[in-house]
Amino acid sequence: MMDWLLILIALVAIYAVVAYIVHRNGLWTDHIVFYGPIMAIKTRRVQFFDRFTALRSFFRIYGTVGVIAVVIVSVFMTVMLLLSIRYTLMVRPEPTGIYEPQNILLLPGINDYVPSTFAVWFAFFLTIVVHEFGHAILCRVENIKVKGMGVLLAVIPIGFFVEPDEEELEKTKGMPKVRMFGAGITNNLVIGFSCFVLMILLFGLVVPSTQPVVHGIYQGYPADNASLPQGAVVTAINGVPVASRADVASILNTTKPGDTITLTAEKGGVSSDYRLTLATWPVGDNTGQTSGFMGVEYYDGPTVKSAIGSMLSPVGFFEFLIVPFTTSDGMQYLRILAFDSPDTSYYQVPFAGFWDAIHLLFWCAWININVGIFNAIPMIPLDGGYIFKEGVDRLLDRRGLIKYSGYVVGAVSYVMIVVLISLILLPYLLHM
Repeated sequence: MMDWLLILIALVAIYAVVAYIVHRNGLWTDHIVFYGPIMAIKTRRVQFFDRFTALRSFFRIYGTVGVIAVVIVSVFMTVMLLLSIRYTLMVRPEPTGIYEPQNILLLPGINDYVPSTFAVWFAFFLTIVVHEFGHAILCRVENIKVKGMGVLLAVIPIGFFVEPDEEELEKTKGMPKVRMFGAGITNNLVIGFSCFVLMILLFGLVVPSTQPVVHGIYQGYPADNASLPQGAVVTAINGVPVASRADVASILNTTKPGDTITLTAEKGGVSSDYRLTLATWPVGDNTGQTSGFMGVEYYDGPTVKSAIGSMLSPVGFFEFLIVPFTTSDGMQYLRILAFDSPDTSYYQVPFAGFWDAIHLLFWCAWININVGIFNAIPMIPLDGGYIFKEGVDRLLDRRGLIKYSGYVVGAVSYVMIVVLISLILLPYLLHM
């Protein structure tokens, strides 16, 4: 930890010295600009985006469909944020875990639930790039000049940007302007959902193990008392080979509490015997069972595969969105999609690097969708806010009330800001 801290301090110091020298001496002003302490490297060679004008009709249809989706998401997010305030006031959650301020941001390594891995950083940069490219492409499709594009640097690249011509953007009205603002969100949602579907289809290729793999052990019960290790595979009971959970259950159904059995289990290529004196079943677990109980929970790979395959449903999609924050035992199995886990050893995979591909697709889907959803909030300076502003401008302009547009948009933006800040501060204020 200390080594990484020293490296970080060194990188910050080097960045600060380089930025100071460049800024003080006015070096490379055509390509380097500063936004406060953040340095940006930009280029005016943006003719690449002109190529998309050949598909103007397609992108206008794409942009229009995207705007409809953004409006729906915007309304949904507004309702959900207001309901979240109500939920927070009713439940009064402790200001820990996901309610801590750093966990509001989707910054890898800063957010406790978003790890600093290659998959996450790749997804992070992909999200930014496709978002800004969406704005740039629709600018050219709608005949708005793009003056430049670049990368924001704060020790490491933290963002990507495009610069539309402000005068031409201001002259653009109605759907052309709305399509341009909505294109970034649309791209994020399209890329996100594409990666989401591809991840589920790819996961469908795994073959889960049917062996009786010890995934959980009841504390204070026979398996725990005999020090049976988690992750071991049961291979025999009383010398009788077993190859599945059904085989184990078949043998245990002939036993009763108080019986002693010899359990053979293998872990890491080492096979060991364990003597277990069986107990009675806990209250609530298979009530009515009269056979002996070992105190073991098996990993159910087929059920996990089926559950992940059903994520295309509305409930399944919601479960996907909360995978990084999952703490309940009933949903821990989903974390195999996003994080390195010993559970991956319980599957046969179709190719080397399979789990790296799954994790990459998960984070590309998760970050794109979340960034797209957040940007749809009707609050300036978010894209959803500018779309809302253009809609209000056009609506009030037809009625000769355009002078009130700024008040309406400002009021809604302030309400959204208050709601977002409240979601951060309320857990602390309610426990003071």
